[in-house]
Amino acid sequence: MNLYRSAFIGVTLLIFSIGCSKAQIQNISHTYVNPVLAMDFPDPAIIRTSNGIFYAYATQGKNQAGYPVNIQLAKSSDLIHWEYIGEALPVTPEWGKNKNQYWAPTVSFDAGKNKYFMYYSVENNAGGKCIGVALSDKPEGPFTDVGEPMVCGEGFINIDPMAFDDPQTGKKLLYWGSGLKAIKVQELDDSRTKFKEGSTPLDVIPVNYDKDYDELVEGAWVIFHEGYYYIFYSGNNCCGLGTHYAVMIARSKSAFGPFEHLSSFSKSGTSVILGMSNQWIGPGHNSTITDDAGNDWILYHAVQPKNKAMTFREMLIDRITWLNGWPIIETGKSSFLPQPSPIIK
Repeated sequence: MNLYRSAFIGVTLLIFSIGCSKAQIQNISHTYVNPVLAMDFPDPAIIRTSNGIFYAYATQGKNQAGYPVNIQLAKSSDLIHWEYIGEALPVTPEWGKNKNQYWAPTVSFDAGKNKYFMYYSVENNAGGKCIGVALSDKPEGPFTDVGEPMVCGEGFINIDPMAFDDPQTGKKLLYWGSGLKAIKVQELDDSRTKFKEGSTPLDVIPVNYDKDYDELVEGAWVIFHEGYYYIFYSGNNCCGLGTHYAVMIARSKSAFGPFEHLSSFSKSGTSVILGMSNQWIGPGHNSTITDDAGNDWILYHAVQPKNKAMTFREMLIDRITWLNGWPIIETGKSSFLPQPSPIIK
């Protein structure tokens, strides 16, 4: 190497070092490999608090000692290394304690009330599926149920709630649904524990739109990005023998729809953005989060083929990129080789 080239490289590295933050430099060599939480942690829903910590909430399961946990909770400072906390809902609601079945939680924070609101699915004492809501002063809980369900019904129509504050209108909304019916949305009142008086549920994602996965739709997660509302949702059979599950996408200019499916836009015949592979089966029921460099990430569960019962749903993460106004996963499958980590400062 000649003296001129050596000096040029040295100056270039110095400029690069000065121009990059410490966090950015650290992340250049940092990678991760799925799963990021190697335990049964289904339907993960994420939130980031003001101190920068990420919390993920999941369906009922068991802790490392094998004891049952109503609503599971884990936390992380970097989205890759997760500490399992355990129970977020230690006291079960009276109206659901006989069945003791809780799943699919999501949590949102109301700064004005300084409260965390957990919306979750519950089997009530009479045997119907309901949506409950519980409050806490802290993201780790304990969350306490408000004393009555928001909505109940036969079958499993009223499950998988996701609260969303519309950034354009300020309206507080709740998306939910499954049970061979459409995913729906309805406005909440200011308490966030009831639907607004006079409001009615509106169907936004119908069944049988993409025939391979839309016989059953559930697990809605909504974000607002560059003028569009995007609804991520999962379809078909989440788990157990015969698992056939994937993440799909649709978008709208209104939080109430109508939503255009990716399949209609692309003329491809499918709206799937994250499907099954030889390494990971049944990916779905996702949430999303943005890192400190503005990159979007999808958290979701999936099952390894070695789990013959197809019930051990581990937590995975993959990067979302944007193409022609749509979110995509690079390969359309769960990553299984080392990937660049999220950038967290």
